[in-house]
Amino acid sequence: MDSIVRTSSRLPSLNGLRAFEAAARHLSFTRAASELNVTQTAISHQIKRLEDELGLRLFVRQNRSLALTPQAREYLPLVRAAFDDLRLATERLVRRDGGKVLTVSTIASHAAKWLLPRLSAFQEAHPEIDVRITTSSSLVDFAKEDVDAAIRYGRGHWPGVRAEWLMGDELFPVCSPALLKGSKPLRSPEDLAQHTLLHSSYDDDWRLWLTAAGLPVSISKHRGVSFDLIFMTIQAAIDGLGVAIGRTSYVQDDISKGRLVVPFQIALPVDAGYYLVSPEGRTDAPKLRAFRAWLKAAAQNKS
Repeated sequence: MDSIVRTSSRLPSLNGLRAFEAAARHLSFTRAASELNVTQTAISHQIKRLEDELGLRLFVRQNRSLALTPQAREYLPLVRAAFDDLRLATERLVRRDGGKVLTVSTIASHAAKWLLPRLSAFQEAHPEIDVRITTSSSLVDFAKEDVDAAIRYGRGHWPGVRAEWLMGDELFPVCSPALLKGSKPLRSPEDLAQHTLLHSSYDDDWRLWLTAAGLPVSISKHRGVSFDLIFMTIQAAIDGLGVAIGRTSYVQDDISKGRLVVPFQIALPVDAGYYLVSPEGRTDAPKLRAFRAWLKAAAQNKS
């Protein structure tokens, strides 16, 4: 690679690099010519020109076989990665500027309990936009991932992105209506000590609510069932397995449809909320503007 470093900083011929990458991949000028839809002679000329520009040989021609020189073996992965980056950048550019595919990332529970039940309204209003929902608990790397926007929970302090407030939550216990009719009373928060509490593995909601209600945190450590995802915890409550801590955005539909009830009138506001996050410089794409306007209107509708 020393010979490459000592050459001019001017980039070598793009056609030569394409010919080299294809011929090196196939170890054949003939198959490279077929792939690139040129003649074998053209491939030979382009590679000869590239070798002259670099000041080194790339191929060893042995009778009917073709082999890479040590320098070419070192050069090939870098050239291939550069072409891959160009293809990816071009695909993203075409999709963003002319495409009608809108890819939105959110966490699984928010998708299941809030976004998906409402998404048909957006599709009816914008049938020309193909919405794709992906789920992840990690922050999106917009530079590397094929995602147009994300719905994330937090306080809105994420560098390099535009974060727009959507909605907040309150915490409160919820359960199946059938549980209230069971043999164990559930008339006051103290009665929770006699019931199975349903937990989400990665939250601290029970502790926060019990503290706000003036009850010992030890109640949450009695007996219970834990789930990886919040929407599974909510479904367990609907199925009558116990009492769960509800977040407004996750349980409002189930409450309005009678699948869940709120046994106590103690709700704890939380200081974080949901934001629509999009990369700076791409926030005004027409498809994203349409989704943003619909999403904010849906978030403000509490019914």
